[in-house]
Amino acid sequence: MYSLPFALSVLVLSELVSAAETFHIPLQRRGQQSHDLDYYSAAANNLRAKYNVGAAVASSTGRRRASVQNIPVINQNGDPAWLWQSFDAMTFGRPQSFQVILDTGSSDLWVADSSCVSCPRSTTVFDASSSSTLQATSEGTTIQYGSGAVAGTINRDVVTMSNFTVENQVFLGVDRLQSGLLDGQTSGILGLAFQTIASTGGVPFWQNLLNDDQLEAPEFSFWLARSEDSTDESAPGGVFTLGGTNSSLFSGEIEFLNMPGSRPSYWLLPLQSVTVQGERVSVATGNSALSAIDTGTTLIGGPSDDVAAIWAAVPGSRQSATNQGFYTFPCRTDVNITMSFGGRSWAISSQDMSLGPVTTSGQTCAGAIFDLNMGSNIPAGSGPTWVIGATFLKNVYSVYRANPPSIGFAELSTAAGGTGTAPGSRESTSNSAGSFVPQAGLALALSFISIWTLL
Repeated sequence: MYSLPFALSVLVLSELVSAAETFHIPLQRRGQQSHDLDYYSAAANNLRAKYNVGAAVASSTGRRRASVQNIPVINQNGDPAWLWQSFDAMTFGRPQSFQVILDTGSSDLWVADSSCVSCPRSTTVFDASSSSTLQATSEGTTIQYGSGAVAGTINRDVVTMSNFTVENQVFLGVDRLQSGLLDGQTSGILGLAFQTIASTGGVPFWQNLLNDDQLEAPEFSFWLARSEDSTDESAPGGVFTLGGTNSSLFSGEIEFLNMPGSRPSYWLLPLQSVTVQGERVSVATGNSALSAIDTGTTLIGGPSDDVAAIWAAVPGSRQSATNQGFYTFPCRTDVNITMSFGGRSWAISSQDMSLGPVTTSGQTCAGAIFDLNMGSNIPAGSGPTWVIGATFLKNVYSVYRANPPSIGFAELSTAAGGTGTAPGSRESTSNSAGSFVPQAGLALALSFISIWTLL
């Protein structure tokens, strides 16, 4: 039996889906928790190994009506990079719904299986015996992350997200999990990068929707809301829009930059310039500074020399004596940094550049840009040079376009916490999903990613 809040959320979502093909849902953020530098150091280790991956390819076809959807996401414990998304299956039988991380830095969909003995007790797990549509295989694989790995069996099933459905979606049912990869009620990861790096070899969920003509435009977009000092579990956390953009969340034009290469893997752009405290810093640029734009991480990681040059321009900064690859600086200093990937320069808020105090006196803070190479065993040239996480992405509206492969940034509107005032516009096609902005006090409607189970 479902709890009353869950039942109400299903009812609200059902009404929205039946009313129109585009609907808008307020986001929900879980209560905030503070993190020490050891937490971020572990996240950095995760990130270092995450980008030493590669995979096989596959294909999928089908047809559905094109649409664009705004999807609710949840900030986990005040950490703005880990976006938890749930979707409800409105179907007969017993739906199985899961919270998963929305991650542009990976391509696999995986959820914890009921046979997983190493998963946290709070984890919602997939029950294969309840699904009459499951196509189980005996083929297994392992997906490596910096702090551990997941392993399991490659399966196929009907998966729904909002009113999007893939009938034959490849996913990994995880039965082995190393400690630290799941937290709370989170069940897995929904990868939003390209099929070429999928460890399962399966077509990512979003690419299946694109191949199936279900998306109004070949793109998706993010607004990542900055976490406030609040424990309000219903606080807004951002918007994930699938199949277009949300015009209420950005101002002016979206500046699209074409990705390098002919075979997309990660969402990549070449870093072109960095300024610190208003002055340009000498860093490697172009194809020697490929940057993965990654919603699945909080931090910004870069090569040793460039990260050292950035922090050398911050008065009073120094390498952390206890956490390899990190730098500290006087908390009273506002660290003002901009980054450019070939177009305009985008400023990072000094609030986002600080991970908070690392001393009991509260006078020394840790910086959000760390040395991606230090402490890493990743061979040179095997992956992106930079990884750009939510420290940067909270300051822009970001759009990920499949054709042509490109990434767009726009200034945040005032409604999204930015300084822009003009309504959102586009450089080319018009595929905005309207003008909805989540607000406190609106009825919350949660949608759940579901592997459908038909009895």
